Amino acid sequence: MPVQTPLQTGGRAALIAVALMGIAAVLNGADAVIVRLLAGEVHPLIIGFTRAAFGLAVVLPWILTRVDLAASPYRWLHVLRAGLKLASLVAFFVAFAHAPLSDVVAINFTMPIFLTLGAWAVLGERMTLPKLLAVVAGFAGMLIVIRPGEGGVNPALAFALAGAVLTAVIQLMLRRMALRDTTDRLVAWNLLTMAPLGLLAALFVWETPTPAQFGLLALQGALGALNMTLLTRAFALAEASFLAPLDFLRLPVVAGMAFVFFGEVAGASTWIGAAVIFGATLIAAGGARYGRWRMPPDGP
Repeated sequence: MPVQTPLQTGGRAALIAVALMGIAAVLNGADAVIVRLLAGEVHPLIIGFTRAAFGLAVVLPWILTRVDLAASPYRWLHVLRAGLKLASLVAFFVAFAHAPLSDVVAINFTMPIFLTLGAWAVLGERMTLPKLLAVVAGFAGMLIVIRPGEGGVNPALAFALAGAVLTAVIQLMLRRMALRDTTDRLVAWNLLTMAPLGLLAALFVWETPTPAQFGLLALQGALGALNMTLLTRAFALAEASFLAPLDFLRLPVVAGMAFVFFGEVAGASTWIGAAVIFGATLIAAGGARYGRWRMPPDGP
């Protein structure tokens, strides 16, 4: 008996999920463009704070009316996770400000590779031969994107790599925390703790943005919250193994926006390296598990 695809079995819900993934990819590209437009004018720590603050403002009514925060069995782990999330965002902001946008997105695809290594080293999960080969291929793809032999490595890409590693660490934490806490509480606590942590960090470099800059920062925060909502809804409508490959949409969307706004042209090495990385992550994480890892309850 032939196996039916989600589009055959899910029908309209699957089509809606695909559309939501496409919209989320556009929002992700807009996020990168906003960061580049603010580069050199607003400190990345200030961008991190305002993103968290405006994102929190968008979903605060939902938190106050729908989430029982006191029921969470965690306290300091939420703070630690929010701090790591803030650090990962700031790392990607630095990368988006100073490196080709498409290269940063391609490097971001390595997150599941680091997650696979972390699950093996920290959680004791078995390292199978396919996973090991996928890890090797993923690092090879990363080298293709970075191009270390062509005039030196862009230092900003090191921040993109750091952001991917930090995101993998957060994912490992979430895999344990989700066993005893609900998705709603994990999302709410992350949003509520990121904003004050971001403010504390931003105070050391604070320069009040102009009204125009504040407008862009507010838009970025709102888009981040909307992006999280759309992805959450998409993965509720269709199987993760079906939606996971659609994450690759982020690359052509960001590459297109980078060309329109900044005249950047993604080279062949970016596309080839990104394809190798993305294929390796699908093999390493494996279908549905990849989709679950790519969709943490992790705030804007």
